Amino acid sequence: MCNAKTRSGQTAVAQIDGRPVLQPASNRLVTLQDPKPQKKSLQKSLSLPAYFGNSTTTTNADLYVNEPSLIDIAKALSPISPTSPLVKDLNSCAEKPTAQKKIPKSTPEARKKSKKLNGGNQPLLSLNLSSFSSDRAPGSNAAAQREQATLMQVQRKMRIAHYGRTVSMIDRKAVTVHSSTVTIQDLEDKRCSFITPYSDPLYVSYHDEEWGVPVHDDKMLFEQLVLSGFQVGSDWTTILKKRNDFRGAFAGFDAEVVAKFTEKRIVSIGMEYGLELGRVRGVVDNANRILELKQNFGSLDKYLWAFVNNKPITPKYKFSRKIPIKTSKSDSISKDMVRRGFRFVGPTVIHSFMQAAGLTNDHLLSCPRHLHCLSLLSSTTH
Repeated sequence: MCNAKTRSGQTAVAQIDGRPVLQPASNRLVTLQDPKPQKKSLQKSLSLPAYFGNSTTTTNADLYVNEPSLIDIAKALSPISPTSPLVKDLNSCAEKPTAQKKIPKSTPEARKKSKKLNGGNQPLLSLNLSSFSSDRAPGSNAAAQREQATLMQVQRKMRIAHYGRTVSMIDRKAVTVHSSTVTIQDLEDKRCSFITPYSDPLYVSYHDEEWGVPVHDDKMLFEQLVLSGFQVGSDWTTILKKRNDFRGAFAGFDAEVVAKFTEKRIVSIGMEYGLELGRVRGVVDNANRILELKQNFGSLDKYLWAFVNNKPITPKYKFSRKIPIKTSKSDSISKDMVRRGFRFVGPTVIHSFMQAAGLTNDHLLSCPRHLHCLSLLSSTTH
């Protein structure tokens, strides 16, 4: 351990048992008689000019390769006292390492201000204005960036100027055209949206010629009622393809003839045309109910059109998704017909029947058939 004989007035260096590397530099004084070289840490930390060396012909390469040691510097100078400024500077360099500057932490208020100035989460960019000078070459990165920015700005202005003015929206504008001036091209372009280019031609012709046209013939009304009932669980294209089979099976939809069908005839119809016996029996029962309506109301036509005051309902739908599968009017008609003994006349079936028979004009406003069905109102009302 440390020798207690060493006092503050003595100039001898304290002798410490242990490795010299562990001795603190502040407890040692540099003297000319010190036979031991200075610590390597001091030699590495010194960066002295070249004129402290012994030789005056030292080259620049020697200054970097052969650095003068601390003892050589002490010999070149005059006798140095322990209190000389050089020794003090050396001791202070060994004792006090350079303090690192503390970086102040950013406060929440400063962060908020930086975000506001920065415009959100985008990082701040310190741009050098000289790099965007106009004397750049045409093919430089700055010129390419300026061209890209200009192009994006022009595209943005075009999008703003033409917002909502697409070709499809312009074509969809409803134009009031008289039914006599409707051309085939207009009809193909502005049909109801559920008519697509992939629709069956038979279904398209049914839309263009029959669907929505007011019907007042009892046989035709009976046929539309039967077809609407068989359409449940199927589609109109399939039903229309079997339309002639239905007419042959049910005697051209003559209610007086169908009402007289026997059980044997019902079974033969089911086997011949591939129809369910329950549905065939339902058609025969409905024929008998129609005969009863004729006795009470005069005809099936007068009975059905009385629910709409002899005037088709015109909802004026703009989009096909707005067309419902049933309405309050179809519900009321269905309840009355069920009360009278009709079968297969639910609200959905009755609404489909009303669309087919023209009791409601469910053509879209953009479809030319909408105006055409309205023009037929004066010639079909009684």
